[in-house]
Amino acid sequence: MTTRVEMVEVAARDGLQNEPGFFPTADKLELIARALAAGSKRIEVASFVHPGRVPQMADAEAVCAGLPARAAEEVTYIGLVLNKRGALRALETQVHELGAVISASDGFGMANQGRTSDETADDAIEIIRLAKEHGRSVQATISVAFGCPFDGEIAPSRVAEIVRKVAAAGPREIAIADTIGVGVPNQVKAVMAAVKAAAPGMPIRLHFHDTRNTAVANAWAGVEAGATTIDASIAGIGGCPFAPNATGNVATEDVHYMLQRSGVETGLKLDGLIETAKWLSVKMGRTLPGLVSRAGGFPR
Repeated sequence: MTTRVEMVEVAARDGLQNEPGFFPTADKLELIARALAAGSKRIEVASFVHPGRVPQMADAEAVCAGLPARAAEEVTYIGLVLNKRGALRALETQVHELGAVISASDGFGMANQGRTSDETADDAIEIIRLAKEHGRSVQATISVAFGCPFDGEIAPSRVAEIVRKVAAAGPREIAIADTIGVGVPNQVKAVMAAVKAAAPGMPIRLHFHDTRNTAVANAWAGVEAGATTIDASIAGIGGCPFAPNATGNVATEDVHYMLQRSGVETGLKLDGLIETAKWLSVKMGRTLPGLVSRAGGFPR
């Protein structure tokens, strides 16, 4: 098992996209700056989607324009895109990397993207080609890979089939996402085994929501199974507007604490994560889901 795991901070995108009120651009930029100060090296900064569908992301270009200038070797800013139009918008900004999204099911694909599962895979391949033509890094995420709110169970073989097809386009990595937080550790291990067999050598990132209190356990199972990168959101904020009852992402500080106490380094600073989680709680006016930010780290 690896002794170091990369973490992708998704609070500014997946964390905020389901908030009912608009989170100001200046506060998004402060959130990103705080994540950088806490050691984050890969950050989802925005999604380039229709503002009518996801109002919280209506200021994607403004956020990107205000980002601290960083070389891709220092920090990777990621822009989520669902189609060619979104990709072209992202390519006009300073994001270093595009993230495409594929649905493992037809039901969620139609709800989230207006496309079947196979069509979302075709769209992702087009985005990968376009990003590479423009010299940008690019990766893809397979959503609802552990279960769909509309179609139910998703077979590991279906996830593996998508991975095999998309890997041929040459993304830097493929993420497997538990969009509605239904996965359990044994399922994580089964899906990881299937996708690693489908695309040997392809780095696998994992994305978990903590809807049913299994996300930290799933993250550990994924690391044991060979995942090299974990997505997480400071304070555990987040959710999907198009997935009923899909609550927050797993908290960055919770995953970091679990990994560090287990001898796996992330490069993050727990104190900075906790301070940012508390700042977010004040900004949002409520107690947020992350636990370590409330309890603190290991007693000194």
